[in-house]
Amino acid sequence: MQILKKHIYLSVITCSTILFLTACGNKSADKKEGDTHDHEEAPNTVELTAAQFKTAGITYGKPENRQISGAVKVNGFLDVPPQQLVSISVPMGGFIKQTTLLQGMPVKKGQVIAVLENLDYIQLQQDYLDIKSQLEYATVEYKRQQELAVENVNALKTLQQAKAAYQSLQAKESGMKQKLALLNINMPALEKGNIQRTINVYAPISGYVTQVNVNLGQFVNPADILFRIVNTEHLHAELTVFEKDIPRLKIGQLVRFTLANETAQRTATVHLIGREISPERTVRVHCHLDAEDTQLLPGTYLQAMIETGAANVPALPDAALVNFENKAYVFMKAPGNANDSTYHFTMLEVKKGNNEQGYTEVTFPAKTPDQEIVVKGAYDLLAKMKNSGEEEGH
Repeated sequence: MQILKKHIYLSVITCSTILFLTACGNKSADKKEGDTHDHEEAPNTVELTAAQFKTAGITYGKPENRQISGAVKVNGFLDVPPQQLVSISVPMGGFIKQTTLLQGMPVKKGQVIAVLENLDYIQLQQDYLDIKSQLEYATVEYKRQQELAVENVNALKTLQQAKAAYQSLQAKESGMKQKLALLNINMPALEKGNIQRTINVYAPISGYVTQVNVNLGQFVNPADILFRIVNTEHLHAELTVFEKDIPRLKIGQLVRFTLANETAQRTATVHLIGREISPERTVRVHCHLDAEDTQLLPGTYLQAMIETGAANVPALPDAALVNFENKAYVFMKAPGNANDSTYHFTMLEVKKGNNEQGYTEVTFPAKTPDQEIVVKGAYDLLAKMKNSGEEEGH
């Protein structure tokens, strides 16, 4: 029994020793693993070995002052001058007796686009003929009274009454003529006693019909718009420019624009710059098209670039900038330890400007250190940084 107890006791001690050593081994392994994490790369930084640096072909450089043509990117639409867009109404209401217009139809200036009829047209012409007849009698009577006044036969009051009647009828006749002219009444025919029951509506300009708001038999009032006609021979580009960009604009600058339904680029010239800022802090800029095109439609959306001329700005080669999550970045050389054989880089967000001949205008954040920038191999560094992030995630 004593020998058995000693054997059990020794076995317990041995097992306890093994467990203790195993635990110590685990702690040592944990510590080593912790030491590995202590050397992880900081956010927005990347580290390359000498071999990786050589393979990537990293080249350093610094921003250069270069002449880069500036441009303002804006949106807008095609529009027509007010005199090229006409809303057609009638001065006196009537019933639509005839019209053949449809949207999109071309019309010529002076073309009959509608015929209206109304009893009031007949009454107006009748009143004119009646006044005209009265005026003829009043004219003869006034001349007769003038002759009698010379011979002191009639009283002065009689002459004055004849004159007043003559002048009143003369004014009425003149007013009636103007009303009939607005209705496009054929005056030579009316002077001969021919009264017309209908009036014609004529196209005031040549162009295309954009609206037809009537149908046969409909009664229209003077305030109603029967048709709209647009002349597309002198379309212009109406651009919306933010107020911060207005100081860069001048009359005569070149504008390159692309219509929403096209891929080909067209050109225009800045003609007028608005003098009022809208509640959205924008200003209208009026541009004349260099090549007229009557097939274009007013209201078509466009995107444009207004060329504002060259400026001396800090710029980097296009290869120095990388895009990541819709932002622009560059990689800057980070100082390393004297005994460190690796290469360290920091990714810095920048603002991109205009681009020309392989160089891009760059704006750095305030207080950016004066370090060399990677001008070749930047995308290799970005790939290395992203791969490192994915490995950490796993």
